Amino acid sequence: MPCLDEVRPLPTAIASARAALETLAAKGLAGEIVIADNGSTDGSQALAESLGARVVPVAERGYGAALAGGFQAARGRYLVMGDADGS
Repeated sequence: MPCLDEVRPLPTAIASARAALETLAAKGLAGEIVIADNGSTDGSQALAESLGARVVPVAERGYGAALAGGFQAARGRYLVMGDADGS
């Protein structure tokens, strides 16, 4: 999930991702939640980590850069993108 100062909607977005991962786990698939942080200053990183997500910093600014950075850091074979604002 690309993220820039999303401390308010982040818990809901991570909870939705976690629910999807639980559904996949029932089918024998595993996954992770990666937050591609694009320089948040509101505590989004610490909140995401406290909620069990793996936070990767993406220094290059911009939505596309955050997406690319998150995809590069992901450890899975299949990638699914959701936005930290819940969209």
